[in-house]
Amino acid sequence: MTSQSVTYKIAQPYAEALLSAVKDLNIVDQNQVEILFLSNLLSESTELKNFLDNPLIISSLKKDLLKELFTDHVSDCLLKFLLVLVDRRRISLLGPVIEKYLELAYELESTTVVEISTAIVLTESQQDALVEKLKIMTDSRNIKLLFSIDPSLIGGFVAKVGSKIIDTSISGKLRNMAFYLSSV
Repeated sequence: MTSQSVTYKIAQPYAEALLSAVKDLNIVDQNQVEILFLSNLLSESTELKNFLDNPLIISSLKKDLLKELFTDHVSDCLLKFLLVLVDRRRISLLGPVIEKYLELAYELESTTVVEISTAIVLTESQQDALVEKLKIMTDSRNIKLLFSIDPSLIGGFVAKVGSKIIDTSISGKLRNMAFYLSSV
């Protein structure tokens, strides 16, 4: 078992507990926005991540910082959850807990997460059309798009839905054509 899978195995019950708590309070949507805010903050601030991950910094300092940063920006439920992670010395697992939480929340609301790579930024109408097509293809009520730009695609897009990859890019078509021609 890889260390990453062990990490996610440890993170799973914490994510489930948070989801259960916010479902009881009927604040799943609000909490999802706060979790995404927290995730973005952690990815942008290496200082904060390093501070929270550092085992040499005492828990009370970590808790004081979390209270100072988040008291006015997240729900009491989420703040208490973060403090519990500090108390249980699991705050370093916050990233995997967030990922597992989002997986569970999307599953709860029948949302399919689709990773889209395009050569250029799509317009709003292109995104809407893509969402409608993907809803039909995946038989989902909701679609959450995660975009990345990859100029090497030349044109078109690559969509990743779970383990399925849909490649409509020009570079993908050229690669397929080259494979076909080399096998003839």
